[in-house]
Amino acid sequence: MEITSINPQQENHSSEELHHDIDDINHSHTDIIIEEISRGQKLLHRHKMSKPSINIGRGYGNDIILADPHICSEHLKIQLVNGFWQIQDQESINGTFLENPKEKKKPADKHILEDGDIISIGKSQLRIHFVDHPVAETVKFSPFESFINLMRHPIALLISVALFTLVSGTIFYLDKPIEVNFSQLLVPAIGMSLLFSLWPAGIALVSHLTKHDARVLTQLGICFAFFNLMWFSDLLENIVAFNSSSNSIFTVLIAILPIALAFCMLWLNCYIGFHMTAKRRMVVSIGITVLLFGGSYLIKYSNKPDFNARPQYNSVLMTPSFLLTPSASVDEFIEDSNRLFDKANKAAAKE
Repeated sequence: MEITSINPQQENHSSEELHHDIDDINHSHTDIIIEEISRGQKLLHRHKMSKPSINIGRGYGNDIILADPHICSEHLKIQLVNGFWQIQDQESINGTFLENPKEKKKPADKHILEDGDIISIGKSQLRIHFVDHPVAETVKFSPFESFINLMRHPIALLISVALFTLVSGTIFYLDKPIEVNFSQLLVPAIGMSLLFSLWPAGIALVSHLTKHDARVLTQLGICFAFFNLMWFSDLLENIVAFNSSSNSIFTVLIAILPIALAFCMLWLNCYIGFHMTAKRRMVVSIGITVLLFGGSYLIKYSNKPDFNARPQYNSVLMTPSFLLTPSASVDEFIEDSNRLFDKANKAAAKE
């Protein structure tokens, strides 16, 4: 018969490991994650609770305090019963409901919670997760996010605003029939920049009033970056219109470019400033774009004047020598002009 001796230290160590495992099991059962989410299911706040009974409401004595005025002072309790988390509505005025995208909303009182359940109280929503819920993979910074972070930098924002002001001043100068000095161009150019800054400032204000992050610098940076791109698209449209026929497909494509830029800017405004679903963001962006460009085109073509101060050229009527060419000095321009006149005289003499 073989007798095995037991070391008291090993026995104590095994006992400690057993107690530690039991504590981990009990801890995993009592830990619960409660997330405050928007209607678009975007995370607002996250709470990790380690107690068997959790009170939720507007009252300051609750474990989780919500500011929604449609929630009662003591609205609901989430309690651990026989190892399972159960919802107990505290006879609230507006009730507690379980959200399920595949089913209709139903009362959540006495409901046994499962991982991923969404509870609706008042106009707020709570999402439940357990500690063993899988975590999504880490997302790398995309060029899209890098662009947003770059545009919100004060130096990048200053460059965008300065470029917009410079282009505005240049356009004012070209529209003036008489010679003007720098100070006469500076005031309207700065005024134009301030006028265009009202849009991102208004978006940031609405975002703040709806309890979202205002992100003023980001809104300003994104908007002025797209405003400058729209200046460039307008220049490109004039160049294409001058150097191609009116029936060319390029004129149609270049006319769509500012509409696409405006849609992208509005989509980014919604993405940065508001918590909404991708579908709603798309609908809002398309709706505002249609209103802006539909209304402007309607006004443009319904009140078209008989006389246009800016003549519209058509390359069909122009000889190839008048089409897009690189810039030249005054002497080169005079030589080219004389050469064209010589060609025209020779062609007239042959006829």
